[in-house]
Amino acid sequence: MSLPESDEFSQDNNSNKELAAQKEQILKQILMPDARMRLNNIKMVKPELSDLVEQYLIGMATQGKIRGQLTDDQLKQILLSIQQPKRDFKINRI
Repeated sequence: MSLPESDEFSQDNNSNKELAAQKEQILKQILMPDARMRLNNIKMVKPELSDLVEQYLIGMATQGKIRGQLTDDQLKQILLSIQQPKRDFKINRI
């Protein structure tokens, strides 16, 4: 006898897997292999930045603003525009 909570969990897990598969499929279509490799490397180091870039790319693709596949250099430009600038601090000692 299964509990209703476990059924809901398995349905949520299945829907999450389906969404992840759809996301991967879209990214395969809009990114060249070297750009996809760069995004996967970023995902290992900064998952929140990777998620932000993925959402941005998927949004652009669904709106039809991306034509063809993005190269690694184009992905670098997107990453530079999304990342917040670092602040430099200068300490003056008296």
